[in-house]
Amino acid sequence: MAKYLAQIIVMGAQVVGRAFARALQQEFAASQAAAQARNRAGQQSAATSSITGMSLQEAQQILNVSTLTPEEIQKNYEHLFKVNDKEVGGSFYIQSKVVRAKERLDEEVEIQTQQPKQQSQQNTET
Repeated sequence: MAKYLAQIIVMGAQVVGRAFARALQQEFAASQAAAQARNRAGQQSAATSSITGMSLQEAQQILNVSTLTPEEIQKNYEHLFKVNDKEVGGSFYIQSKVVRAKERLDEEVEIQTQQPKQQSQQNTET
């Protein structure tokens, strides 16, 4: 009886171990593919984040922008800049964060507009 119980436990551990190893390999492959995709599109964005000291997500949160459209960025920037003006009782610190966020989002919009141009140039060359 103990012999059979030990065999069942060993076989169960082998099955679980193989399944875990397979899942780990699949997750690793998916992670590598995602990292490569982000790396291609995100190299310029990461450089901009390190230069401005603000991530894209942080800038979007500050200006309350979900899509990177220049009109929406400008509208929210103007509103937040005026509301946080020191003369109307606002905070200079928050106003400066708003300015930095706009600069960061403007850089990202510029990067995104350059990428399709570069891709179209590469397609015409090949």
